[in-house]
Amino acid sequence: MTGAEPSPVAPDDPRFTVTRATLDDWAPVSAWAADEGWDPGLSDLGPFFAQDPDGFHLGRLDGEPVSAVSVVRYDAGYAFLGFYLVRADLRGHGYGLATWRTALAGAAGRTVGLDGVVSQQHNYRSSGFVLAHRNHRYVGVAPGYVPQPEGIVPAGSLPAEAVAAYDSACHPADRPRFLAAWLTAPGHRALARVAGDRVTGYGVIRPARSSYRIGPLFADTPDDARALFDALTAGTGRTPVALDVPESNPAAVALAEERGLVPSFETARMYTGPVRATAEERVFAVTTLELG
Repeated sequence: MTGAEPSPVAPDDPRFTVTRATLDDWAPVSAWAADEGWDPGLSDLGPFFAQDPDGFHLGRLDGEPVSAVSVVRYDAGYAFLGFYLVRADLRGHGYGLATWRTALAGAAGRTVGLDGVVSQQHNYRSSGFVLAHRNHRYVGVAPGYVPQPEGIVPAGSLPAEAVAAYDSACHPADRPRFLAAWLTAPGHRALARVAGDRVTGYGVIRPARSSYRIGPLFADTPDDARALFDALTAGTGRTPVALDVPESNPAAVALAEERGLVPSFETARMYTGPVRATAEERVFAVTTLELG
């Protein structure tokens, strides 16, 4: 997700530098994201860095983090921009834009995607990003216990290549490194639905600061998505559940509303160029707003 406003002027300040960030460096950025209400998962960072450990950049003023951007590369043709943030008390000085430019340089030649908040979408359009579709964060308490749907199995019980192939049909790039870490991160629970020897969907639920987050939720049909949602949310109790639903899939919106969730905020998926075709009708919830 991106929320900072690009400043028209980069800072002319010898105290300011932009450097690559390590996993340990990124802790304050996660706190900034939480302060913005984005509610990142508690174990998200490990899988994020597993995909591209060189894709995370910090702007530092006198050595202290003040701005951040991640541009995570999936392959030679596609990258995703997220975590575009500036510390609240230092916005409007150009620190964000300087960090943005440095981070994007590492994605040269690639189409770049992002999920941008409403208030900043005009800025992203001016930087060459074009709207693909909108996402809505749906939040609410899941209906409660339902009988275990048929065909639900732990995703880890299936051949890794089968889950990866299903994921690749729903995402603009293959991402086996990310997926291996995402399915097994602490607190993450990954389930799949199968019919015979065929995968018909999979999803992941994980704890965040104020909710359980579901992402992705990919499924062949609304029935498959419904079964996965109910299995994933079994045991969540009164803790809210949140998922980011693409407006471009009416069946996904219908499922969220059927289960009593309500929209809380909106983002826009935007790209700088073409991406490979995906099975949009299978995407009932995107994986994350930070890495697509």
